[in-house]
Amino acid sequence: MSMGKTLKSYFFWTHARGTFHYDVMVTLILAFIFATPHLWSYGDKPSPISAFAGPIEVVSDNGHGLLVTVQAADVHVDPTASDAAIRKALHHAIEPVTGDAVLVTHWETVSNANGQPTEWRVHVRR
Repeated sequence: MSMGKTLKSYFFWTHARGTFHYDVMVTLILAFIFATPHLWSYGDKPSPISAFAGPIEVVSDNGHGLLVTVQAADVHVDPTASDAAIRKALHHAIEPVTGDAVLVTHWETVSNANGQPTEWRVHVRR
């Protein structure tokens, strides 16, 4: 069989099961499946793994976006920091739940009797 006819028969899958050429085609397919993730980047990334100190609650904000309630222990920022630093820390804290395509519009802190913040209420828009 000439090279052209062999390639054509591989393309149209004309070989019977159990023949040498069938086994070659299956081997090439399996090699492609298992080798390409190591050779090419498909642009996917695993979701970030994070351990939250408490639950994160996401509810609708009366049609204006979302209201995300996150525990203060999950936000790593000083409440007296600049607005940009707080916005960045809040976005980072809620990103595993909301994705990164949200805009933090404003936020509020809920404090205990000692004045220590216990949770953040973050208003976001998609």
